[in-house]
Amino acid sequence: MPDEYERSRHELLEPPARNPVAVEQTPLERDDVQRTALVILSVAAVLTICYFAKLLLITIFVSVLLTFVLTPVVEFFERFRIPHAVGALVAVLLVLAALYGLTYLSYHKAVDFVHELPKYSDKIRSNVMRFQERAHEIQRTTQAVLPDTPEEKASVRVTQQTSWAETLTRGAGAVWEALLTVSFIPFLTYFMLTWQEHTRAATVMLFKMEHRNTAYVTLGRISKMIRSFILGNLVIGLFMSVVSLVVFAVIGLPYFYFLGVISGFLSLVPYLGVPLAMVPPLVAGLGQLSGAKIAAIMGTVLALHLFAINVLYPKLIGRRLQLNPLVVTISLLIWGWIWGAMGLILAVPLTAALKIILDHVESMRPYGTWLGE
Repeated sequence: MPDEYERSRHELLEPPARNPVAVEQTPLERDDVQRTALVILSVAAVLTICYFAKLLLITIFVSVLLTFVLTPVVEFFERFRIPHAVGALVAVLLVLAALYGLTYLSYHKAVDFVHELPKYSDKIRSNVMRFQERAHEIQRTTQAVLPDTPEEKASVRVTQQTSWAETLTRGAGAVWEALLTVSFIPFLTYFMLTWQEHTRAATVMLFKMEHRNTAYVTLGRISKMIRSFILGNLVIGLFMSVVSLVVFAVIGLPYFYFLGVISGFLSLVPYLGVPLAMVPPLVAGLGQLSGAKIAAIMGTVLALHLFAINVLYPKLIGRRLQLNPLVVTISLLIWGWIWGAMGLILAVPLTAALKIILDHVESMRPYGTWLGE
């Protein structure tokens, strides 16, 4: 009897042995896994294509941005009963003329600056010598604290010299390829302006009947976002250019009317805007301005950039973009790695357009919510 009691108690306390049966996933779980894997593979494929076809895609996207910039100009011409094709041609020619004038002015101002540079060579040389002396003093102090080891003294550096002809040939080929591709921008912009309505309607017709209204609304929101992005950056750039121009004129910086505009618009480049905006006025003021005025230039550029990013940018552009700062930073990192400097410029509108598309696709709305604020 006690043995039977102990055996029953042991059976109750000991958990039953489980058969190793595989846990099967439900159809809904399998669909979620397949959808996630498909999204990851699609993103990887798109980024790979963007990396290897960056010159072609940059040309297309720059043409698209120019199309949105010039559309109001073409619409203005249409008010005077100028045909759409003629208005588009005039708008493109005006852009080319403005670029030519800017290039011509920049070249001549650069030549004038180079010609006047010898006047200030003594001041520049003294400043450079002062920096070199400080660098040598720091080096001597470091060597006194951390003397070289015998292995470091006995080490021999071997540098491989590259052929100048090879370097120039490789560089000339890359420049020629870039110029050839960029030369298509005016033609692409013209045809995008003249076939804009047809392209939009044909794009909507690519979708099924029940999705055409969504596609039409999505394209409209992307158009408004890009226009507000371009207009907002133009307003902010003009504001910073005017303020920089006034400050540089008060300081006495040479070519302040030219350097103020360059510095103001360079400050719009994400993350790299501050150093890029400081370089032109600092180079022009090297050897001509005192340390206090140099500090005033740096402070002005930094203050304008912070004011624009924290005050003007959210009010003029942020409401249209609706992107959280983390996503903006990641997008700048990714597109900057893929496309370089142009990636930093195009990263925000591309990511904002992607968010709009995700918001209007029912199965992708969670991803759009993650990108949003």
